[in-house]
Amino acid sequence: MSAARSPRLRKAPPQKVQGNDKRSLPASLSRNAPLVPVDSAGGQALAAVIAILTFLAALCAGGAEMVAASSAQWRSEIAREVTIQIRPNPQRSIEDDVSRAIALARQTPGVEEAQAFSKEESERLLEPWLGTGLDFNDLPVPRLIVIKIQEDAKPDFRPLRQSLQRDIPGASLDDHALWVSRLSTMANTIIGTGVFLVTLVLVAAGLAVIFATRGAMAGNREVVDILHFVGADDDFIAREFQRRFFKLGLRGAAFGAGSALVLTIVLGLIARSWRASPAGDQLEALFGAFSIGWTGYLVVILIALLVAVITGIVSRLTVRRFLNGNS
Repeated sequence: MSAARSPRLRKAPPQKVQGNDKRSLPASLSRNAPLVPVDSAGGQALAAVIAILTFLAALCAGGAEMVAASSAQWRSEIAREVTIQIRPNPQRSIEDDVSRAIALARQTPGVEEAQAFSKEESERLLEPWLGTGLDFNDLPVPRLIVIKIQEDAKPDFRPLRQSLQRDIPGASLDDHALWVSRLSTMANTIIGTGVFLVTLVLVAAGLAVIFATRGAMAGNREVVDILHFVGADDDFIAREFQRRFFKLGLRGAAFGAGSALVLTIVLGLIARSWRASPAGDQLEALFGAFSIGWTGYLVVILIALLVAVITGIVSRLTVRRFLNGNS
């Protein structure tokens, strides 16, 4: 840059920066715009990309947390119940068999309650599969007995199973262990998929920041050269980029996470308004109250902060690598 084009530099000779102090730079190098403008078209585009990626990551994390909470509730309810099924036998009285099975169940240590379904209740359990209006009198509909286990109790049902096989032909006991195992596998798979998708979104955010940082460095090459000329080192320049990109990432991440939380709240209100309908009952059976709880809100906030931190750190590392490659 010639002296004729830059009289301000001629008035204030360049000075070395002491201790990387930004205030010791010549006043003649003051600019009306920051070193890394965040309100430019490129900055706004990057903020929009970060907001979209944070929105998707927050939805994945919230969905995974919702599935985890619902799965824990399902497993807790299933683990506290055991079912006895008694098949009709023409040579025996099914009512006597039901009474005998209830008595054996109540004698088992750790059992809180044993209650049998009536014939009509057992038939209604088949209506979702067979439809209504059928005459079940000629069908051998099994009778069910639901056993509730005391909280924190782990009873041994082997003696009860042996007694049922000995005293009541056609009776069987199901402790739902297979269902609990399948439910755990399904929930863990969904949670793992959610974590994987969140990781992919964070990687995508980091790549977007890398390209944006390199573009900002290329657009401010002359300013960076002047800063080097007056004695600013790479750490000072990298900190400037990190600070600006952190603010930009925090703004975009806050908007994306806030949008995800608002959508979750709205969907929860819609689900509660449908609670009395069949569709609402199915949604509640799958997702509970369709609420992510305080843990879900905390996870979404942590994801937003993590996106902002990643934006700042990746920007700093990209600047250092860019400067080292052009030194």
